[in-house]
Amino acid sequence: MNLKHDFELFAAYNQRMNIQIYQAAQQLSATEVQRDRGAFFGSIVGTLNHICVADILWLQRFATHPSCISVLRAVADLPRPTGLDQILFEDLGHLSERRIWLDQQIINWISELNDKDLVSALSYSNSKGIAANKRFSSLICHFFNHQTHHRGQVSTLLSQAGVDIGVTDLLVQIPEEI
Repeated sequence: MNLKHDFELFAAYNQRMNIQIYQAAQQLSATEVQRDRGAFFGSIVGTLNHICVADILWLQRFATHPSCISVLRAVADLPRPTGLDQILFEDLGHLSERRIWLDQQIINWISELNDKDLVSALSYSNSKGIAANKRFSSLICHFFNHQTHHRGQVSTLLSQAGVDIGVTDLLVQIPEEI
């Protein structure tokens, strides 16, 4: 098992799925993407904001790891989100620009990781101030799983609004072995 290879696959999948989700959401009016649909974070745009907020929080935590400081500097320098339900951008256009930028930061960061980083631990405090010290690779798994979880919610909301986002399976991203 090569964790770095798997994380590179997840980073590419994350980027592809975000492009698909945002393209699908842009088929709806601003009113429709902002309409409260009863999801954890209310609307489509609320849920997409939550994914960005959580990504920023996690990337800022990851940036404290000695091997990640330089590659994640730009994310570390962003204002720290004030809450998991914070709306960074009301409009899909500006939110999409931030998402595209974040996805490139994630790809760059993952490409710089090595096996020593992945087996190390990361000490951090969560959004409630509770301290933790956990295996770095396991936290990266959580990071990608969290995105997938909430994109699944957005996928459902879009489907309910009559918008097809296309193929969502990771399987199509896994190359054939020769």
